[in-house]
Amino acid sequence: MNESDDRPKAPWTVDWAQAPVGWNWVAQDGDGRWYWYRTRPEPGFAGRVWRSHSRNQHPAGQGEPNPDWFASLAPRPPR
Repeated sequence: MNESDDRPKAPWTVDWAQAPVGWNWVAQDGDGRWYWYRTRPEPGFAGRVWRSHSRNQHPAGQGEPNPDWFASLAPRPPR
């Protein structure tokens, strides 16, 4: 058995170097999934998700479920 299998994984964190060029927003849904957005998304409170046209949304990472998901929206920081 590999001992590293028993270690907890580090939580996913936003790394803007991984964001596609021109995708200037990031947000986490209530289930813990993070997405990059090309345009500013709108909260969809009924589903605990951020809403944007599918062409403007790209998977970024997986975190823990977040009851405060609606506070996760962040713009790309200035360079």
